Amino acid sequence: MTARRVPVVATIVVALAVAAMIGLGIWQLQRKTQKETLLARYAAALTNPAPVSFPPAGDGAAVLYRIARFDCRVQPGLWDSVAGRNAQGEPGYVHIAHCANGAGPDALVQVGWSRDPHPPVWQGGAVTGRIAPFHRLTRLVAVPPQAGLAASAAPDPSTIPNNHLAYAVQWFLFAGVALVIYALALRRPRRSPAA
Repeated sequence: MTARRVPVVATIVVALAVAAMIGLGIWQLQRKTQKETLLARYAAALTNPAPVSFPPAGDGAAVLYRIARFDCRVQPGLWDSVAGRNAQGEPGYVHIAHCANGAGPDALVQVGWSRDPHPPVWQGGAVTGRIAPFHRLTRLVAVPPQAGLAASAAPDPSTIPNNHLAYAVQWFLFAGVALVIYALALRRPRRSPAA
């Protein structure tokens, strides 16, 4: 009985695919650790009473969830009214004013929440609040709310997903399944060529 030859090219392809999947799983575990560190920093920022400047320099990641004060000079007609929740968790709209910022692009101040999608009438003024992410920018969520609006839901870093462990497990499972399927394929008897 002759030993079966292992297909070299197929084995190399499967080995590279399995190595890539294991590498992606390890990378997700590293991302999990990084995300846990980031969330711990954000949680600490919630308890830090010292105010920081707003708008922040750079992307603002270093001061997210910190308290800040800002004198908003509303840019006429420049408002964002987006879906959001109030402090009780009810759906509606949060209203974000574009405030003049001599040092750069407009500063965004979320003045409050309402059921009305139309922005409030507000000329601006001194605002205290907490810095929160807004797409790739930052916004200052006013506490207390301004312009007669209700309080917006407080910025909460615990809502940031940390599902990297689940992704890592998926990649490791994919690698295991690929190995099992390939082993089964190698054990399958070959068909004899037709006479």
